[in-house]
Amino acid sequence: MSLMADSPVHSSSSDDFAAFLDAELDSASDVSPELDEVENGEAEVEVELEDEKGKDEDNDTGDGDDGNIDSRRSKKRKIELIEAAVDPQSLVSRGESAETSGASLALDVCTHPGVMGGMCIRCGQKVEDESGVAFGYIHKNLRLADDEVARLREKDLKNLLRHRKLILVLDLDHTLLNSTRLADISAEESYLKDQREVLPDALRSNLFKLDWIHMMTKLRPFVHTFLKEASSLFEMYIYTMGERPYALEMAKLLDPGGIYFHSRVIAQSDSTRRHQKGLDVVLGQESAVLILDDTEVVWGKHRENLILMDRYHFFTSSCRQFGLKCKSLSEQKSDENEAEGALASVLEVLQRIHRLFFDPERGDNIMERDVRQVLKTVRKEILKGCKIVFTGVIPIQCQPENHYYWKLAEKLGATFSTEVDESVTHVVSMNDKTEKSRQAVREKKFLVHPRWIEAANYLWRKRCYV
Repeated sequence: MSLMADSPVHSSSSDDFAAFLDAELDSASDVSPELDEVENGEAEVEVELEDEKGKDEDNDTGDGDDGNIDSRRSKKRKIELIEAAVDPQSLVSRGESAETSGASLALDVCTHPGVMGGMCIRCGQKVEDESGVAFGYIHKNLRLADDEVARLREKDLKNLLRHRKLILVLDLDHTLLNSTRLADISAEESYLKDQREVLPDALRSNLFKLDWIHMMTKLRPFVHTFLKEASSLFEMYIYTMGERPYALEMAKLLDPGGIYFHSRVIAQSDSTRRHQKGLDVVLGQESAVLILDDTEVVWGKHRENLILMDRYHFFTSSCRQFGLKCKSLSEQKSDENEAEGALASVLEVLQRIHRLFFDPERGDNIMERDVRQVLKTVRKEILKGCKIVFTGVIPIQCQPENHYYWKLAEKLGATFSTEVDESVTHVVSMNDKTEKSRQAVREKKFLVHPRWIEAANYLWRKRCYV
């Protein structure tokens, strides 16, 4: 699969690297035999990877055909690479400055910004240093130096902001879809395999039996609308703890036209820490990244970027995996409501965050804005105006401000009291038997279960129920 295929003109650095590397390899193999010298380090070439991307984006009005523009860009790069094989200085003169002696390029000062297959992608020399970060999802055996990653992120941020876009990292399982092994399908949900022809259209069109990987996958309701709408505001990555073959199969189901993700599919093997996800393998500034994931613990270093998703449990095996003693949606022959489900709710949140980030009334430097601060501000509006008393929820030996529900409610903008006075709006209790619970009923306060706070966190709005 070519990494260049269908890449949009507004693609980020990851696609830009993929485009460059594909152009280099394709040109070397079937355009000019002299390019073999470039690959073997016998020609002296330094290529600035980003300049032409910026020129193309500046010239793009959004009305042309992205595929044609991208094709022209690829051809232009291949021509430049051919020229570079004959006259390396012709390309270097268009890129960043390099130390030269007369007309020759001094290879010994190359900082080796990236390595692929043990060779510097700039000068072609053999490099044994294994420092930097591997970006194998962009191109096999590609590793970029930390300074080069920082430079690319800075340049990428300018390009993104110019097109009023941020970055959105999307988890797969229980966030955008739910998968199960065919062998784990229960008797009550066997109709999904045996009676497919009588399934409702909405279910059948989003249910996939993948015999070659022995799995069945159900896409979450509203997912196609979500991706379409989000793609106009964000450059999107997939990031899963699943293995790469599985991740690529899921990307095909979510994005059959290849217009949303391109090479930006990150799998378990791409992470730099075992059992953890990290933005170190995302070519985007952390200040411009939002994350959607159902699991908070895997994002230890980046929780400020995270929007926690309510898990999608369509299959029975999913409920069992998380110890839920209830029937799955498939067993109930039901599903999430498209208009009121998790993806519809979070899309509204993402749109609001995007509006606030790019608000023209803000007087600060857009390059210094941080989407994490915007996220924090929007989150604090959820329970703004709610004053809470906990009763029968926090153990006596526990400091209240350190308890999970206290910290969650505080993050959502609530304030607290230890007594049920007239300023209190909600009493949070496990039951209605405590004195403060009865007082709440007498004084017509909202008496709610702790799960009310969790629901507000997932739905991004407060619900009024006992």
